[in-house]
Amino acid sequence: MSANLLLVGCGKMGGAMLAGWKAAGAAAAMVVVEPHGQPRGLPADVQVVTDAAAIPAGFRPDAVILAVKPQMMDQALPAYARYAGSALFLSIAAGKPIEYFERHLGPEAAIVRAMPNTPAAVGRGISAAVPNARVGEDQRQLARTLLSAVGEVAWVDDEAQIDAVTALSGSGPAYVFLLVEAMARGGVAAGLPADLAMQLARATVAGSGELLRQSHELAEQLRRNVTSPKGTTEAALDVLMQEGPGGLHNLLTRAIAAGTARSRELAG
Repeated sequence: MSANLLLVGCGKMGGAMLAGWKAAGAAAAMVVVEPHGQPRGLPADVQVVTDAAAIPAGFRPDAVILAVKPQMMDQALPAYARYAGSALFLSIAAGKPIEYFERHLGPEAAIVRAMPNTPAAVGRGISAAVPNARVGEDQRQLARTLLSAVGEVAWVDDEAQIDAVTALSGSGPAYVFLLVEAMARGGVAAGLPADLAMQLARATVAGSGELLRQSHELAEQLRRNVTSPKGTTEAALDVLMQEGPGGLHNLLTRAIAAGTARSRELAG
């Protein structure tokens, strides 16, 4: 499925998604609205304009992808209400609920709210998405095509779950990067040179992630497979899996709860 796409905002996430659409052949034609001018590295056949008034009069988008920063949405959104009723609106803006877009775009607007994450930049993202009642089956499939061009797609039935999605997978890459930092720091404390410790930590996390992606076994089983009784892994896991506030399970549960609460606050 290829479609006429109007991308509003071409920052890191918008640019990553655009690259995925081009690679997957998802775009029949594309116009990008970017107030800061021509982004680097765009294909020559992508037309860039600096505001909505400069969109070619004959261009009829099948999807309007809203990728501007949430704090800029109030200013940007009204210019695209003219496409309500004909185009799908796909929002990847954090903290903006479907009700917000319905209020600004009108009752005819077909809206999918999605939360992708930064591994989309290498085609390994995951996006959770929720549609409003105006989204038809063809538009749902279009949204799936656009999101799956940069990774996996999961649909949720309840928009309230998007706050937890934001905290788990939207913010999740930062937790993994922090894990690499912490592993490397632990290696240095155990006597390794800093550059070697970081090399080992990065490769271990990246390789483990790929093993997890390709394996049919649960993460719990993969962990058990690595853990020999009375061995070095078990000794380390006894620290990480301890009961109480210092254990990794408890820390991540608290972290995701905090992120979920903040997402709800931002949504108003």
